[in-house]
Amino acid sequence: MADLNLTAAPRARRPRPKVVSLTEAAAARVREIMGKAEQPYAGLRVGVKNGGCAGQEYVLEYADKVEPLDEIIEDKGVTILVEPKAVLFLIGSEIDYEVSKLAAKFVFRNPNETDACGCGESVTIQPAKLD
Repeated sequence: MADLNLTAAPRARRPRPKVVSLTEAAAARVREIMGKAEQPYAGLRVGVKNGGCAGQEYVLEYADKVEPLDEIIEDKGVTILVEPKAVLFLIGSEIDYEVSKLAAKFVFRNPNETDACGCGESVTIQPAKLD
């Protein structure tokens, strides 16, 4: 009887798409804000919640700790923690920081966004289709 080797060789995994990235302006602003925070934080938590007239809103907040299922992204000196339920809604997104005469704000450029309300406070996002 032939000696069969039943151990499978590990397959090369395809690269995972980056969930979120920051522009230089956004990274600089986050580093500035985090540097002035009252306490050290684990990173910037990014998520999506139901709300607004278009159905969903982006969430940015300090993260006290890394949760077990968080997607951890290091980009331009910033630790971004993406909530697990938001990953498919945010794949491929870029976060920018824009300053105008009347406002300064973080802006999401999300390829999964299908609609936005007139005031710009909420969006409609479809989960990414992974092939």
